[in-house]
Amino acid sequence: LNPGSLTFANQNVGTTSSPAQSVTLNNTGTGALTIGSIALTGANPGDFTQTNTCGGGVAAGGNCSFSVTFTPTATGSRSASITIPDNAAGSPHTITLSGTGVGPVVLLNPGSLTFANQNVGTTSSPAQSVTLNNTGTGALTIGSIALTGANPGDFTQTNTCGGGVAAGGNCSFSVTFTPTATGSRSASITIPDNAAGSPHAVTLSGTGIAPVVSLNPGSLAFANQNVGTTSTSQSVTVNNIGTATLVVGSIVLGGTNPGDFAQTNNCGSGVVAGGNCSISVTFTPTAAGSRGASVTITDNAAGSPQTITLTGTGQ
Repeated sequence: LNPGSLTFANQNVGTTSSPAQSVTLNNTGTGALTIGSIALTGANPGDFTQTNTCGGGVAAGGNCSFSVTFTPTATGSRSASITIPDNAAGSPHTITLSGTGVGPVVLLNPGSLTFANQNVGTTSSPAQSVTLNNTGTGALTIGSIALTGANPGDFTQTNTCGGGVAAGGNCSFSVTFTPTATGSRSASITIPDNAAGSPHAVTLSGTGIAPVVSLNPGSLAFANQNVGTTSTSQSVTVNNIGTATLVVGSIVLGGTNPGDFAQTNNCGSGVVAGGNCSISVTFTPTAAGSRGASVTITDNAAGSPQTITLTGTGQ
């Protein structure tokens, strides 16, 4: 037998070595070699596969060959033998086979990410990270990584994993949260690979929040007012009934006759969720007849800018 044993390189569990290794059986004697039923025996016969050209025997001076592959079913040392019963001295003859099964093991650190409350349409910063560690003994092969789950469009991920990670190595994920609606939002990073437990997943969660403006009242109508004189003030309450801080950019008078009205307010730069501020308006007509204007509030709420219509009559 040439060689009399085969040793295979480390092989990922469930995968087959390539190319096959070969053994030549030579009949160096002067009589025909008769061969019985060739079998795989030993500790792990199911981890090896053999084919041969020996048929029922080999003529004197002839040979036949074995082709052997290794497909480990578990990690660690694996062994078997090809047992050849024949009519030559020393029968049965054996070819010893050995190899080591290796396998990747995925450890995600952390296995989930929870984002702080985030205004709808804005992106969390800085990004949060996850490290994927291959703590096993074999190379980790990674397929197409995808965002899945209820709200995959609310999260973005980039990673350094490429097509895989060597044994003992790692790669990282960088994740941001941009909620598209208010309330609880969730998704998962799904990682298909060749490790036990595939696909692996990183769960993602966060809450979308947003300010909501409610004006009470939404318009002010002033009584008839002598031209050049100033009315008593009327007020509008700006309520933030949403879940996030209302950021106020500007409050200005506009419309047809903005000079006939004056406003003061205590809104400052914004109003916390559940809070309110007030706008106080007076009317000083500069001419007789119908007069109109509006208070325009520019903010970060849906529907911005908000407007309060103002009407009155100069006499």
